[in-house]
Amino acid sequence: MTERMYRAQILLDPKQRRRLEEIARREGKSTSAVTRQVIDAGLELIEDETELWKKRARLLAGLRQLREKQTLVYGGDLVNEARKEREDEENQVWQNPS
Repeated sequence: MTERMYRAQILLDPKQRRRLEEIARREGKSTSAVTRQVIDAGLELIEDETELWKKRARLLAGLRQLREKQTLVYGGDLVNEARKEREDEENQVWQNPS
């Protein structure tokens, strides 16, 4: 027994219509059958993409939790410490020329 089909009216631009008709002619199918096939493929693609974004969101949430647990954060002032270290090295060179 076949599934019940529902009639739907859609508006296509001329290029879409020509492409559907060309595929239908090449495959020996009706334009309606090709249109349903294209819709199924598009729906599957959208659903897969939606699931991919959900998976990415879950992964990012997990990374965010790991980052929040991270306690190894340096509390010093890296810029000023690097500047001081460089000045000390320069002073050493001037005081002890080789």
